[in-house]
Amino acid sequence: MGIFKLLLEKRLGPLFWTQFFGAFNDNLFKNALIILIAYSASGANAIVLVNIAAGLFILPFFIFSAFAGQLTDKLEKSWIIRQTKVLEIIIMLLAALGFYLENNEYLIFVLFLMGAQSAFFGPAKYSILPQHLKPEELMSGNALVEMGTFLAILLGTVAGGVLISIPQRGPFWVSLGLVAVAVLGWLASLNVPEAKAPNPSLQIKYNPMVETFKNMRDLADNRFVFIAIMAISWFWFFGYFYLAQFPSYTKEILGGDEHIVTLLLTIFSIGIGLGSWLCERLSNKLIELGLVPIGALGLTIFSIDIYLARPVAADNLAALISISEFLSVGANYRLILDLILVGLFGGFFIVPLYAAIQERGDRTRLSRQVASNNIYNALFMVGAAICAMILAKFSITIPQMFVIMAVTNLVALFLLVLSLPEFALRTQLWFLYRWPKENKENKENQRKYVLKEELLNVVILPSSSQDRNAWGNTVYHLRQRAVLWVPQLPLLYRLFGRSGRDYILYEEEISRALSDPHTVLVIDQMLWDKHSPAILKFSPSLNIL
Repeated sequence: MGIFKLLLEKRLGPLFWTQFFGAFNDNLFKNALIILIAYSASGANAIVLVNIAAGLFILPFFIFSAFAGQLTDKLEKSWIIRQTKVLEIIIMLLAALGFYLENNEYLIFVLFLMGAQSAFFGPAKYSILPQHLKPEELMSGNALVEMGTFLAILLGTVAGGVLISIPQRGPFWVSLGLVAVAVLGWLASLNVPEAKAPNPSLQIKYNPMVETFKNMRDLADNRFVFIAIMAISWFWFFGYFYLAQFPSYTKEILGGDEHIVTLLLTIFSIGIGLGSWLCERLSNKLIELGLVPIGALGLTIFSIDIYLARPVAADNLAALISISEFLSVGANYRLILDLILVGLFGGFFIVPLYAAIQERGDRTRLSRQVASNNIYNALFMVGAAICAMILAKFSITIPQMFVIMAVTNLVALFLLVLSLPEFALRTQLWFLYRWPKENKENKENQRKYVLKEELLNVVILPSSSQDRNAWGNTVYHLRQRAVLWVPQLPLLYRLFGRSGRDYILYEEEISRALSDPHTVLVIDQMLWDKHSPAILKFSPSLNIL
């Protein structure tokens, strides 16, 4: 069963189903409401109401995330989760009243309340994982959460469309479904294990604007977490942009009906789930950041191929085609494969980043860091919507938009690697060097190292190390000409090599470096010969490799 064994354990299973039912309900409600508005309001008014609804669901993340992060850092997290599920039941009862009355404006207000509930649930959902899971289980846990989230989005969206379309009784069945699923989520939350408050003495600040900007500013204290959050937010920009184009792409480019929109969403979601599962399998239970650049490259390559695939044009079609007609055209299977692979590489991109934030974030303020991530995600999704509108204004076709996104994604990858060269380094190491399984456990249990003579060892060791913050605290001391000694990995050493002159490592620097339990000290043979007595004096039990 592999990764799915965790679902049978109390440490993850109840949380998985709690968040699954929550994501399902969000999307059941949103899609049912959008369809209800589309068919009950006049043309122009319907467009306005749909856009207001989308904006009001995102707005609570800006207003409440900072307060939610503080609350989750201060209080016991399973209690927070249970209270949000009680709140969800109340909100779904209000939604049931709205569907009974078929009052669009009232339902849009309820959607705002649903967004507020999600804003409080998010920080608890992600920050509780490192308290219940072992470090080597974080990749598996996050892979399952992402698989569950996208499956719930898919099923909730489909269910919302199917239930609201039932003649005469649609609003009733939607209402019943919303309340029933909310109750199931609450029942699942009752079994989420206790997770002690990481910072019970925290003083809650109630000004949302001040705390929002403070949380976002405080992210700079942990450079890795900040850059990882920017990368996650970019993924949501990319994904939101993609998903928003599916209806128009299906109708205008493929000439397909609404069922093909659902098919494309299903294919994309399956790809995300498959990528999340493969991510865990390929990482060997480590938080493998090397998969992130691979994921970004895959997103770019297959986004461009969607443009190159050139599906049969819809211009000359007398009527919109059905799923069976769409699948009868062989050329369309290239598009299906591209969408699966875009989703798959999206899983490669997103899962290690979430796991790394949980592993490297400050445990006393992790919920606030997750809340800041939610704020940035919301900002980037709003940016994606604005970007799509601007491109459409300039008569850019949807396939051309996909190419623009692919190229922009390549720029984002370059900026990511430039900001944190560790990502490129880990990718190269993941392809080239892996510790044998029988040695991996011993290597991970060692805490301090001096590596000498074989410069290649300098980079092999951290690729398998699970030490917290190992990279951020590593002391690299390489001479510039080391680049020439290892011609097969020039980029790798160019990223970490020193330039201009040789550096001498003084005794006080050695002492300071070795005082950190996660330090990896890299030193060449000449400097080792000169300074080894001082190094061993400060740390006589050091492991010499």
